[in-house]
Amino acid sequence: MTHDAIQLEVFKHLFASVADEMGVRLKRSAFSPNIKERCDYSCAVFNAQGQLIAQAEHIPVHLGAMPLSVQACLKRLTFAPGDVAIVNDPFEGGTHLPDITLVSPVFTVVNGQETLLGFVANRAHHSDVGGMSPGSMPLSQELYQEGIIIPPLKLVSAGQRNQELWDFFLANVRTPIERAGDLHAQLAANRTGIERLQSLVKRYGLETVTTNMDGLLAYSERMTRTLIAMLPDGTYRYEDYLDDDGIDPDPIKIAVAMTIQGEEIIVDFEGSATQCKGSVNAVYAITVSATAYVLRCILGLDIPGNSGCMRPVTVRAPEGTVVNATRPAAVAAGNVETAQRIVDVLIGALAQACPDRMPAASQGTMNNVTIGGWDPERQRAFAYYETLGGGMGAGHQCHGASGVHSHMTNTLNTPVEALEYAYPFRITHYGLREGTGGAGAFQGGEGVTREIEFLHDAQVTILSDRRQTKPYGLGGGVAGSTGRNVLIHNGEEKVLPGKTQLKVRANDRLRIKTPGGGGYGMVKNGPAKE
Repeated sequence: MTHDAIQLEVFKHLFASVADEMGVRLKRSAFSPNIKERCDYSCAVFNAQGQLIAQAEHIPVHLGAMPLSVQACLKRLTFAPGDVAIVNDPFEGGTHLPDITLVSPVFTVVNGQETLLGFVANRAHHSDVGGMSPGSMPLSQELYQEGIIIPPLKLVSAGQRNQELWDFFLANVRTPIERAGDLHAQLAANRTGIERLQSLVKRYGLETVTTNMDGLLAYSERMTRTLIAMLPDGTYRYEDYLDDDGIDPDPIKIAVAMTIQGEEIIVDFEGSATQCKGSVNAVYAITVSATAYVLRCILGLDIPGNSGCMRPVTVRAPEGTVVNATRPAAVAAGNVETAQRIVDVLIGALAQACPDRMPAASQGTMNNVTIGGWDPERQRAFAYYETLGGGMGAGHQCHGASGVHSHMTNTLNTPVEALEYAYPFRITHYGLREGTGGAGAFQGGEGVTREIEFLHDAQVTILSDRRQTKPYGLGGGVAGSTGRNVLIHNGEEKVLPGKTQLKVRANDRLRIKTPGGGGYGMVKNGPAKE
């Protein structure tokens, strides 16, 4: 079918604006600092078959996996006007349990009949969903320890909230008021998406809207195939390691072989480690999401980010491995840590095919910190979650950015003022780690140091990586520096493992030093030195 190019461009932006406005509504309505301040959420638009049509510029690990959650809901449920599905099960298209996805059908009236146009969905990270430790990001060894598991269920049916399910969820979390507020914000975001899509049908007609949905999928597929065909055919291999899984000390291998054949790519993770005892296991949705992200980086921003981009791509991830774990594997860190290392190996492989497009490794970790306990001043439980930025890898023609979130995360930081207002601790230091970016013709970005002083006793979990293995450089560039976690108790410093749980006392301080990015290219006077 031939599509009008100008109209297609207009609808590309119209659909994206729907997702953007959903995000604005979610941010403004949310209760938790993690969503309101850090913007740890994502919104997207889907067609009636559950294919991704448009997404906002939110979080790659959410957006790449969300289509599988929508597909799981379509498989399990029958939708009617006014319904809203909820799901967080990592083995039903989710990522990890704190990421809760709401899926709403969009119906429009045509000739007096309710007709399904598509779906809107949003995913938001809740700061606690139960489990064995506050923040629901524990050093777990099975999924059941990580929080409440929600398969695809109807949270709302025909406009009426499922009060039993609502009450059941809130009874299993440590911060029910905050969770309820964030869920209300997610419901409001989906209502905004529904209203905006229905207004497009009123303005342009159902046939025009659906035709342009199909047209954008076909356009993205066509452009993706064209750009893949410009890459040299061949099989490109790379491997890298996670430091450990938090339970066993051994490094965990992630390997990939990317085969470019004409206008198609086969991404094969054969040779990656078997699934682990600890929570660094990634479900298939995460591996697909990381692959989609890296290929999207090659394609450029002009191509709509939708399901059409993945049609020329085959992802092979053997079941029972760290890149395609099976139930009931622990997966809390797979979303945040393993996803980053999958990106690193994909970039390392593609750097052999198109070195001028691929950067050196960025920090390769999200430096997850969860803190929870009882706030005696406010007389309530609290649960804090944060990921910390670090150094970005240098590129072929540019230095790496410092102190930023990179690759599979796209969140902000929690401002010091907002953090200290909401939680019983204070920030005693926050700044860049000078000299941590890898040297080269182009310098890797620098990591950060953030130091938290606790005003009361609390429980802390850290899920971080690149404390042993360095973010690699490319083209002769030097690797970035590793990160470091330190507890300061009674004036004495104790180096902590990359993945750990501990109880802290009032006046203790936790210092998180994040990795720098790798450098790119040799310095003018010869090989760069560490």
